Amino acid sequence: MIVRPSENWFRLLFVWNGSVLQSIIPQLLFMAAVSTLAVFTQGRIFGEKIPLNTAPFTLFGLALAIFLAFRNNASYGRFNEARHLWGSLLISTRALTSQVLCYVPEQANKFQLAQTTIAFIYALKHQLRNTDPMPDLVRLLGRDQAELLRAKQYKPTALLNDIRRELAQTERHPQVGETKLWMLDAQINELGAAVGGCERIASTPIPFSYSVLLHRTVYAYCVMLPFGLVDSTEFFTPLLCVFISYTLLALEAIASEVAEPFTTAPNALALDAMSRNIERSILELCGRPLPEAVAPIRLYHLT
Repeated sequence: MIVRPSENWFRLLFVWNGSVLQSIIPQLLFMAAVSTLAVFTQGRIFGEKIPLNTAPFTLFGLALAIFLAFRNNASYGRFNEARHLWGSLLISTRALTSQVLCYVPEQANKFQLAQTTIAFIYALKHQLRNTDPMPDLVRLLGRDQAELLRAKQYKPTALLNDIRRELAQTERHPQVGETKLWMLDAQINELGAAVGGCERIASTPIPFSYSVLLHRTVYAYCVMLPFGLVDSTEFFTPLLCVFISYTLLALEAIASEVAEPFTTAPNALALDAMSRNIERSILELCGRPLPEAVAPIRLYHLT
């Protein structure tokens, strides 16, 4: 996720870090070459004039803009849902920790339950990013308990089950009635629902045919555009075509990044920072020292 201070309108025109411009420079250079070729050949290929003008590009561009808007809305919908799910994880983990600290009898290892809750968050982050969770699990749970989780395919679910099992053992205590146990179980169910929502987003990408169709349409439009403008814009054709191509190609690139919110791409969710924020919040409730917050790296990139 890109985290930048607010810029004034003039400096925002020249922002480099945090934009997708650097990722589409090869495509823009290709478009500049095609546009320059169209100018020098006067819109001819192998000596034959391509009979194009601005009228069909106006109609075709309107349809392409609508399709791009649909693609970006679908991508942002996935990003927004993922952010809401991680917001609900923060709320539910705070509530569960607070309820454990206040309602569970002193005989239970409350801090161990809090550590297991933190480990659950890190296990989910690593599952969504397909990275190794063992260093974080060893740090939070100890090597012995972490090794028991190594063979588990769905480690977040296994950790939730451990929390539920530990809380179920307190049912026979006179201070813990069915109502309090039901309240604790409801928070665990909320965490499980958030895990399922994240898994749904991660395992169900936008249909590939949409991406292929949009990709081909954008490039076909951009490649044909210089031959339709060259008669009216002449030597300004490369400048206009590169600018129009930048808009279309950048929208496609942004949609592709935002559609996968759990990666480490610049416009994906900052799961490292979110996980650390949840850890800090839980440890503060437990009265323990807080680790440092995750700071942006590589110039405003927060992972």
